[in-house]
Amino acid sequence: MQTYTMDDQRPFSEKIIEYNRRLDFHGALPAGVRVMNPYRENENAFEVSSAFYRKYYADTRPRHLIMGINPGRFGAGQTGIPFTDTVRLRERCGITGYTGAETRELSSAFVYELIAHYGGEERFYGDFYFNSVLPLGLVAAGRNGREVNCNYYDSRELLLATEEAALENLQTLVAMGFETDICFCLGTGKNSQHLHRLNAQHGFFGEIVTLEHPRYIMQYKLRSKQLYIDKYLEAFGKTGHRA
Repeated sequence: MQTYTMDDQRPFSEKIIEYNRRLDFHGALPAGVRVMNPYRENENAFEVSSAFYRKYYADTRPRHLIMGINPGRFGAGQTGIPFTDTVRLRERCGITGYTGAETRELSSAFVYELIAHYGGEERFYGDFYFNSVLPLGLVAAGRNGREVNCNYYDSRELLLATEEAALENLQTLVAMGFETDICFCLGTGKNSQHLHRLNAQHGFFGEIVTLEHPRYIMQYKLRSKQLYIDKYLEAFGKTGHRA
């Protein structure tokens, strides 16, 4: 586990970049499942994500955590930035150093529409930081031989194999200095259940506010998208930050 101390006054950008550089998984996974670590597998992902964090996080202002499940192949799996695909990275964040294949992700589309309603990238990222309960992606071979995304809770075996890594990740994020009065959880099912369980055991956060996952909204509730954006914005207001 990475260690941080209360007297570490570096900007969040440098702490996050260090966190990404050191991020690794040492456990044994079920057969057919592998870890996807963009910071180890793609040097370009580390470079563009570092540029992103130095653009939006080069200060010490307090931020609240928004916790996803685990990174997917077409968002953070390519860019190293949760809920940011390559199109949004270039067009919305102005980061142009990415050289790989162009990707579009449903979750990223929702998140950046939400960010626009909040007041834009600088304002949003000045108040919040995206991470995931399990900070590295998981993939397995699909029926056609192509890799498909896995969730850390897809089987009991996988959940147990990733439990220690998820716990260490939460400990690290709290130690980095993010706000702990309220944490936001994306995913109203198993992700919420497991994050609440870990929080009950270890007391990381005073309150966890659960919201529907962006991918669920885009796949199944598209006609009600604005209602969910409004729900997110109302929830974010609990922190004292206002859109």
